[in-house]
Amino acid sequence: MELSNCNRCGRLFAKVYKDICPNCLKDIEADYKLCADYLRKHRQATMTELSDDTGVSVRQITQFIREGRISVLNMPNLSYPCDVCGGFIQEGHMCESCRRRLLNDLSQAKTEAESQTNTLNKNGTTTYRITDKE
Repeated sequence: MELSNCNRCGRLFAKVYKDICPNCLKDIEADYKLCADYLRKHRQATMTELSDDTGVSVRQITQFIREGRISVLNMPNLSYPCDVCGGFIQEGHMCESCRRRLLNDLSQAKTEAESQTNTLNKNGTTTYRITDKE
């Protein structure tokens, strides 16, 4: 049996499979039930309305969405923050503009690496690669 401090409240508890004590886990489950019940009745609710009316933090609601416990597919006004810029999204971890910027940065880095390799080869240096037979 391993003892650990709860990541949420700081209490010492016997860690079984989560980093959260049983009391906090019960609180989180109660918060989830509140959110799920509220969303069944108010499908047009926004994140702010859901948080204000249930008393559950936006961070906890976002965690429920990322865990797949709350689905935003049939909730047109429910969105959560992008991990990069904080803009609101309905799927994934990044908004489209951050995703495009990341892909652009990756392609630029790849192009720069290829040009450096070509420059080295043009300078007359040769690279030999040897692999072992297995």
